Amino acid sequence: MKKSFIAVLSALAIISTSCLSGFGGGNTNTNTGGLLGNVLGAVLGNVLGLGFTANDLQGNWSYNAPSAAFTSQQAFTAAGGDAAANNLVSSLAPNYKEIGITKKNTYFNFGANNSFSAQVNGIPFNGTYTYNEKTGEIALKSGVQTIKGNVTKTAKGIGLMFDANQMVNMLQKVGQVTDATAIEAVKNLAKSANGARVGFELTK
Repeated sequence: MKKSFIAVLSALAIISTSCLSGFGGGNTNTNTGGLLGNVLGAVLGNVLGLGFTANDLQGNWSYNAPSAAFTSQQAFTAAGGDAAANNLVSSLAPNYKEIGITKKNTYFNFGANNSFSAQVNGIPFNGTYTYNEKTGEIALKSGVQTIKGNVTKTAKGIGLMFDANQMVNMLQKVGQVTDATAIEAVKNLAKSANGARVGFELTK
């Protein structure tokens, strides 16, 4: 009986070690720029269950760089993994530059009372927001318009991302961007892979 009990404990230890290794290669530091940090930023679902709460979302977040992610691990893998996410980001960068998005003119401030104020491309807008901690989904309501997106944790802060149509609304209606070529390029990039989302990496 004692030997059987020891055998069970040993098996559980092996299973636990395997699960941890599969999740992050034994690296529990989610703030590093290593593999785990990259995957957290590239797969929306991977942030779930890691304690990224509504309180964590509150505060002033400034644009740092383009951001891209996938809705699931399957979509991430099918698109080509980290290379695909990095390619999306690097392709977005010149288009954002053409539009005129900078650290000075694009930010989001999320309040404790579910109000938000923001600027996109220097154009201010505000309203209320809802954030679902379990799914990472966020909805920004300003007047009669609601823009839905996703929040994910990144190595430097958060990614605020949208599908193709919502991103176009964000740029055209909110940011009042009139550069049709750049808008179309961003839209096509968001549609370039199943489950792709594009947007902004924000830092405090």
